[in-house]
Amino acid sequence: MPLKFPRRAVTLALGLALFAGASQAQVIPKTIRLVVAYPAGGVSDVVARALADKLAAQLGSTVVVENKAGASGTIGMDAVAKAAPDGATLGFSAISPLVLNPHLGKSPFDPLKDIAPVVSVMYSPVLLLATPATGTRDFGSLLDDARARPGAVRWATSGQASLGHVVLEQLRAAAKVDITHIPYKGGGQQLNDALGGQFEILSTNAGPSVAAQIKAGKLRPLAVGAPARLDNLPKVATLAELGYPAANLSSLFGVFAPAGTPSILIEKYNVEINKALASPDLRAKLQATDNVPTGGRTEEFANEIAGEFESNGRIVRAAGIRAE
Repeated sequence: MPLKFPRRAVTLALGLALFAGASQAQVIPKTIRLVVAYPAGGVSDVVARALADKLAAQLGSTVVVENKAGASGTIGMDAVAKAAPDGATLGFSAISPLVLNPHLGKSPFDPLKDIAPVVSVMYSPVLLLATPATGTRDFGSLLDDARARPGAVRWATSGQASLGHVVLEQLRAAAKVDITHIPYKGGGQQLNDALGGQFEILSTNAGPSVAAQIKAGKLRPLAVGAPARLDNLPKVATLAELGYPAANLSSLFGVFAPAGTPSILIEKYNVEINKALASPDLRAKLQATDNVPTGGRTEEFANEIAGEFESNGRIVRAAGIRAE
């Protein structure tokens, strides 16, 4: 005998089903703002725009890239932290505004409470390069030179309290060498001066211009800060392989959302970005500049950020690093 339900209950059930279907259809905003925490034209911007194009095609939404550079990524991430948690704003940045910058000065947002990790996108290795100012051919020779001539070897980074500076301080402590830090404000002039032999050692993130100078033989790679050797530089050992795991640091980049963004949206963006990162053309674009695609679960990314926050705090305190 067929079961009978009150007409009112059937009407309510149908209404709830229609509402749920409509909610699912509207869960992704039609226009998404992707805040890039760095200037236009750099490697991170190029990657972010390629990712935005992929997401637009996959989601059927318009993805607008907005560059908000400054304060080593803090300005862009602050904009994400203060945006409405409705899924219409995402951020693309290295994790340093969350895990390093707050240990160097007051942050305008709480890095562990105001930002929701979505997914890691890539890590950008830190390359340790010899310039024309030195005849150093390998990492061991660099340390021998630094020990023989305390303070004479000059090491340039993109700035005081930058990741390159942290790498230097870790190496100074572990290898017990006296190397002079030359902080720059950004990478453009730093690279020009490296080619002009204004200092002996350059530490910088991977990118097209750096790769071109390595290929031309004007800069010699001595070591790399990365989880593994790079496909384009298979003979160059990581700092961990060379016996300095604490200095073996790289820049991890990812996508973030304002805290409070519904978990269904976070999960959806995680799935779609992982899908984009699996595409051969986007992977090729990253690998051509020695940046390595990552991806993975939101929980993994969040755990990595929390771990790096604690680790960087210890490094900054031990080395006495101060922001300018």
